[in-house]
Amino acid sequence: MSTEETTGPAPDAPAGRTLAELRAARQKLVLDHFHDEVRQEWDDVLATFPHPHYELIPTMTVHDGDSAVRGYYHSTRRAFPDQDHEIIALRHSDDAVIAEFWLLGTHLGPLGAIPPTGSRFRVRMTAYFIFDADEQLVCERVYFDSLTLLKQLIGGLDLKSPKNWLLAARCLRGLLKEAGSTPDPGLLDPPRAVLD
Repeated sequence: MSTEETTGPAPDAPAGRTLAELRAARQKLVLDHFHDEVRQEWDDVLATFPHPHYELIPTMTVHDGDSAVRGYYHSTRRAFPDQDHEIIALRHSDDAVIAEFWLLGTHLGPLGAIPPTGSRFRVRMTAYFIFDADEQLVCERVYFDSLTLLKQLIGGLDLKSPKNWLLAARCLRGLLKEAGSTPDPGLLDPPRAVLD
């Protein structure tokens, strides 16, 4: 990208900000968001949105609004109290910051219907932090391979030991229950991009 493209006014940017300024402001917000999630400072995380909204594509679930997002934070940190991120890369698009990162933690509480296994996990993820025309964060849309996560959580059990058989059976039952949940209708037929 040429210097002109990053130093001149950004197309449709508020108050004539340059593309570099726009990207820096978005990137700071995203990094603050990640940092506050690790610190479990939920008020600070929620302050990065005018209206909190998460879309988890692998599970086809949406958490919309303050109460729903707080519930999501509570349930994930109950499952993984030491959850952390390792940023791999941040990329910019016209309306988003795309974060590629490792999510890691220890399964110490229930993950939905799946009981805790005590296993560590490290899963590569991508999150799209989407901004509106007023440069407000309107959505965090997360993509990851749920099978990789589940293999690490359940695969960490020593099945040669009879003491783990009951836990493995409970994990399988919980996994089947989770697999049967109804997808959020808004994710089944999203608006399609118009390509020139």
